[in-house]
Amino acid sequence: MADNNFFEKQTLSSRVKASIVSEYFPKYCKIIVKKHVPERIGYFDLFAGPGMYEDGNYSTPLLIAKNCFNDNMLKQKVWMVFNDKEYSSQLKENFMKLYPDGSFVYKPHFGHSTVGECEEIDKFITTNRMRNGKNECPSVLFIDPFGYKGIDTSILSAFLNYWGNELFIFINTKRINPALENDKFEPLMRCLFPQSFDALKTLVRDKRRVSERLQFIIDNLGSEYKKLLGGNVYYTAFKFQEEDVETTSHFILHLTKSKRGFDLIKQIYNDFANVGTIFDGVNTYTFDVKKITNPVEDLFDVASENIDVLKEKLYVTFKGKKISALDLFEEHQQKELYCRKHYTEALRRLASEGKLSSVYLDNKQHTVSVLLIKECILSFK
Repeated sequence: MADNNFFEKQTLSSRVKASIVSEYFPKYCKIIVKKHVPERIGYFDLFAGPGMYEDGNYSTPLLIAKNCFNDNMLKQKVWMVFNDKEYSSQLKENFMKLYPDGSFVYKPHFGHSTVGECEEIDKFITTNRMRNGKNECPSVLFIDPFGYKGIDTSILSAFLNYWGNELFIFINTKRINPALENDKFEPLMRCLFPQSFDALKTLVRDKRRVSERLQFIIDNLGSEYKKLLGGNVYYTAFKFQEEDVETTSHFILHLTKSKRGFDLIKQIYNDFANVGTIFDGVNTYTFDVKKITNPVEDLFDVASENIDVLKEKLYVTFKGKKISALDLFEEHQQKELYCRKHYTEALRRLASEGKLSSVYLDNKQHTVSVLLIKECILSFK
């Protein structure tokens, strides 16, 4: 059952969550059509909510619709499928007031089934029509349950296995952490961690710090998809700090089989993160509402320190080599959380320190030492 007070007023964290997904989706669509022009592109939201808070702020469904409506290609290509057991009728009413029939070529669908108990939903997200190895409806699936019920990793991995499909999962780690220790929730936890539940239940106890334990849970969830699909799966988490205490409340986890999707989500995450952090296997892109409601000047420039860490990694890896800036980025970013902006800054610092030289082959005048393009050739000293 949904929290009846949840949609009264939108929190800053909820606004950031909705913005991440709604900003990502149109850019994802542009990447898809560069590789293959499908019949349509899907946006599926299994716990959609009413689309609008009582204070008038839009949640994810209406933000997605707005961004698609404002783009002529997306109006013709995108098919939106929304489901919510409690709020389906309210969402449809809010949606149709803004976008009546005919606003989109593909008519949006509004379902009201219970996720995890509806075979039709499972069949829908695990059955795609393919043509020449490409999906004729590549889709982003967003699943934002009140807890963890309804997250079946085996079903979701079958969806992710199709070409072009990607996942966003909003995870309440405060609930998962204790649920791993409670036998009452074992069936649900086994749906979430079908490959690693037994090991995870034991190993998570060894993590003394809460931050380590939560990141360990997220990493194991991402690894589930790698094990089930047996290939490259890129996963990246964005962390939300509690609004009243110094702990983590939620993560939004993105999963894709595309290195371009992995590149894009890190750019989007970086735009919305407001906490400087070192990507050390525990910390990730983070939004802390207290930075806005109660700003405190940081004693150290952690964001700059993060660039220095990447700078040293790059120098150790590519010392004595010659490579284009774009090829370096494409090769290195697949195993790192750093986004394009981080790589650009790190490489320019190396150039300013005399540890690399750059030459442009495009016969253009450039005012900066490094751009992440094929024509920018880097020589590491």
